[in-house]
Amino acid sequence: MENVDLNLLLALDVLLDEGSVTTAARRLGLSTSAMSRTLARLRAVTGDPLLVRAGRGLVPTPHAMSLRDRVHALTREVQATLRPRTDPLDLAVLERTFTLRANEDFIRFFSVPLCAAIAEAAPRVRLRFALKPNKDPAPLREGLIDLEIGVIESAAPEMRTRLLFRDHFVGVARTGHPLLAGRGVTARRYAASRHVVVSRKAQVTGPVDEALQALGLRRTISVVVPAHADAMRLARQSDLVALVPSFCLGRGLADSPAMAAGLRSFELPVRTPDINISALWHPRMDADPAHGWLRQMVVALCQAAHPVS
Repeated sequence: MENVDLNLLLALDVLLDEGSVTTAARRLGLSTSAMSRTLARLRAVTGDPLLVRAGRGLVPTPHAMSLRDRVHALTREVQATLRPRTDPLDLAVLERTFTLRANEDFIRFFSVPLCAAIAEAAPRVRLRFALKPNKDPAPLREGLIDLEIGVIESAAPEMRTRLLFRDHFVGVARTGHPLLAGRGVTARRYAASRHVVVSRKAQVTGPVDEALQALGLRRTISVVVPAHADAMRLARQSDLVALVPSFCLGRGLADSPAMAAGLRSFELPVRTPDINISALWHPRMDADPAHGWLRQMVVALCQAAHPVS
């Protein structure tokens, strides 16, 4: 087709969402007959019935079901593109819900200071934190997530990224642990300890194990937990040794003093790569003033705790 009526895209999105010509017409401010004609045009354009009668209602065809998510994402893109620029951002009256996706540790240690800073600057803004079960970019593309925070191993090519801070792993053990006695933690004494490691995957070894293997050593992993806060609790109450990012012990972050109580940290006896914590967002939000303000708030908080060199 040479000329495509983009109004059909919006109509299709609403029809698939409502599953009713009458309610779709009401939502778009059209008459039922006009909406029926639009559905007829959509059927002609797509070559599929899209919605078919089932009793008193309509049900989508398999082709319509396959189009639903794609059409919704395209509609959001078009609306974002054609949305007029707003007046200068007024944080005092800004009403918006932002969804941030991160792992348990970021939420535990950074959510309280971030919420406090947001509430002070923009009291009507709501933050929603969502756990990150995987690195699927679909929620960012579809507008379900505003900002993703974490270690970015690889990102979809269109995504925007910003380094928040660099961190490194440290060892932690309870005060009085035998490993901490003597002249220092050696690789051999470290490997000989019992360890608790953090992993949500089947693989429980990592860079520290590779570094130990190069020295002919291997640590004993006794417990696997899903978050570093869990590892710190176990280390505090047992002879297990934990490996955590240093921000878990940092000052000025929620829960850090309490979580670090009864624990002593030590530099690892082997070298491990730095951890780069970044923010990730979809380019549709680049020019959105409110989203830009949120990104700056997150950057400011993270870099106050861990300045980027």
